[in-house]
Amino acid sequence: MTGDPHILWLDQEGAPDNPLLGGKFASLAAMTAAGFAVPPGFGVTTTAYRVFMARAGLDGKAAFVREAARREALADVGSARTRLVEAIGAAPMPDELETAIRRNYGILEERTGRAAVPVAVRSSGEAEDLADASFAGQYDTYLWITGADAVLRQIRACWASMFGDTALSYRAGVDDAASAGGDGICVGVQQMVEARAAGVMFTLDPLKGDRSKIVMEACWGLGEGVVKGDVTPSRFTVDKVTLEIVQREIVPQAEEYRFDAASGRVRLMPLPSEQGQAACIEDAEALALAKLAKRIEGHRGAAQDIEWAIGSDGEVGILQVRPETVWSQRESAGLVTESRSAVGHVLARLSGGRVATAGPGQRDR
Repeated sequence: MTGDPHILWLDQEGAPDNPLLGGKFASLAAMTAAGFAVPPGFGVTTTAYRVFMARAGLDGKAAFVREAARREALADVGSARTRLVEAIGAAPMPDELETAIRRNYGILEERTGRAAVPVAVRSSGEAEDLADASFAGQYDTYLWITGADAVLRQIRACWASMFGDTALSYRAGVDDAASAGGDGICVGVQQMVEARAAGVMFTLDPLKGDRSKIVMEACWGLGEGVVKGDVTPSRFTVDKVTLEIVQREIVPQAEEYRFDAASGRVRLMPLPSEQGQAACIEDAEALALAKLAKRIEGHRGAAQDIEWAIGSDGEVGILQVRPETVWSQRESAGLVTESRSAVGHVLARLSGGRVATAGPGQRDR
């Protein structure tokens, strides 16, 4: 690890809650510093993004597109947004930035003991995971990326996702204070957890706002199935005080998200029938996850929305931690229907709805 302003590791001094890592990765750095099991990785900082945009001469175009979004004048963006996204993909990468990314990916290979270590390349915007506007699911994440060349390509794609239709529409739909929370983006490069099972958990009931409960949804394989809503997950409700499972719903699963070596990407693949009929996590694992969620909530001092994965070795990895953004701002009697937040995905599933999602491994949670 170096003092390069373009790179900041999750476990590096000064990383916890550092705005250079954006909201998502800064939160993971804080979890790392607090001793929680977060997969290793580094952030290509907001400084790196701004250096790239300035060298490419794209600052003015980006400012125009962002301002149009803030004024809810997306029709004014038109082809300017398309040209901006194309330019981000084509502009030369500054030599010192490319060198830093390649060097630190090599360090990650050394730290994990794996050549071409599979990583998630994850967007982490400055305005992301705020208490009053999560921006959840608005920027892109790419899963199971191997090799420095591929990592560099997906970093560009994450930068470009700042100006995608979904992200700009979301920014236009939140209040000015939230949408002005930051115009920079960090991109995290983090070792993949080769998940046997994965999911999300809330340190309250996302339907009722009951803070005495921990509600988790889980599926076989990578957590994309739960996050996107195209796999019906199993659900566990745990009493936060007694740490007893008060409700469980085991849902048979015919497919799981996993890496397909033949296609070189993460996609939905069939599960053996016997495995799909069984619970993806045991009761003991559900209780261990609930204890972990309770510890995280206690550490952060507020209700949390947590993504997790259990590897083939049984170890739990924390993939994302963000403030719960619905019940923290609304009366507990209110009905929540926001489909763009992680909570909204869960609520849509619990109420029988479906949420449209992007292709496998591309839309962030």
